[in-house]
Amino acid sequence: MKQRAPFSRAAVVGGAVLALVVSLSGCGEDSDAAGRDTIHVLVYGDAANKVEKELVATFNKTSKVKAVLDTIPGADYQAKLQTIINSKQAPDVFFNWGGGSIKPFVDAGLLLPLDPFIDKDPDLKAKFLPSVFNSAVVDGTSYGVPMRGTQPVLLFNNGKVLKKAGVEPPKTWDDLLAAVKALKADGVTPIALGGGDRWPTLMWFEYLYDRIGGPELFQKALDGDKDVWASPDSRKALGKIRELVDAGAFGTNYDSVKFTDQGSPTLLATGRAGFELMGSWEYSTQQDAHPEFARSDLGYSAFPSVEGGKGDQANIVGNTNNFYSVLKKTKHPQAVAEFLKLMYSDQFVKAQLGIGNLPTTTNTEGLLDTAASPEFAKFQYDMVKAAPAFQLSWDQAYPQSAATAMYQSLQQFFNGSMDEDAFIEAMQALPTS
Repeated sequence: MKQRAPFSRAAVVGGAVLALVVSLSGCGEDSDAAGRDTIHVLVYGDAANKVEKELVATFNKTSKVKAVLDTIPGADYQAKLQTIINSKQAPDVFFNWGGGSIKPFVDAGLLLPLDPFIDKDPDLKAKFLPSVFNSAVVDGTSYGVPMRGTQPVLLFNNGKVLKKAGVEPPKTWDDLLAAVKALKADGVTPIALGGGDRWPTLMWFEYLYDRIGGPELFQKALDGDKDVWASPDSRKALGKIRELVDAGAFGTNYDSVKFTDQGSPTLLATGRAGFELMGSWEYSTQQDAHPEFARSDLGYSAFPSVEGGKGDQANIVGNTNNFYSVLKKTKHPQAVAEFLKLMYSDQFVKAQLGIGNLPTTTNTEGLLDTAASPEFAKFQYDMVKAAPAFQLSWDQAYPQSAATAMYQSLQQFFNGSMDEDAFIEAMQALPTS
């Protein structure tokens, strides 16, 4: 859900590469060394890179084949990955979201099946929660090993701002509307929204569709039932979104604010907004940019219930995990296999917990007390463990060819330039395979 851009199979397989557009930052190797006996590990550039740098350094202490960490800034990650994936700049190992985000690469024959690695080291699969690991299994073959952690979407808040306005984290939709009114009266934007990135807006649709229609509604749409977009539950969810926007919950300039340039997190941290609906990576983002706020005033709660809805309030939406996948043309598959083993090590789990991430390894529960915020780690862990349904972000569940049209429709409905019927028609037109 975080940082998305559409994939095009034609671009994946095509020959033209705009090398000058791509900006990769290698860590720890000179250009000569990078050309021999190295594996390049490409990751999404953000606050979590400190852990990836640490693990690369650990690997390089004992491996003859050295790892080089490359990063692409978050907002540009998928578009630039698409540009380089079939070029000379292609990495050996790269960060992704599993599922739909890697299927075009699988279809293009670019990825290395990981089942032979798993046959030699069963822990590459057995050390991860099965429901998470399987998110990167495509057509019965494993193409990814979980890294970073699970990423449920939570309603974060600025505790100081809420206290001043006499507001509590909302448990119901009516509570949320009341909080919006109180925060507006206190002179702050009720809810920070990085609408300029578009994918943060998607989170409101995902949760409201789940709370009102239950997880079955979206699953039916994903399975090709286009009629569900015109159902009463779908229209009710759209009505709730319009109700919230019209109440002034997001202010008036949310389409010019971004999460990826620290815009919306800064609004929350500096007391100019009361809430932000965001994936669990909000914690590591705030810990990196606003550490005192993260320690003292950053609060979080589940998305509120909606009266009369079919979805369980314990349901969550978000990303089940991030993954490392491997390019088939890597010259050092055994070194890559050894690198991937670090993803279930105690060192990895402790380092991720230390920045607020929640790994999905089988040893995670026993290490929760080592987290930067054990309370936050346990809240997430219990939330994920108890959830009757964990809905994958729509833009990861749908084929990547649907992403651009989806984002445009979400943004236009949200800002009022598209009405309910036009939105429904746009969603019905999305490709599902």
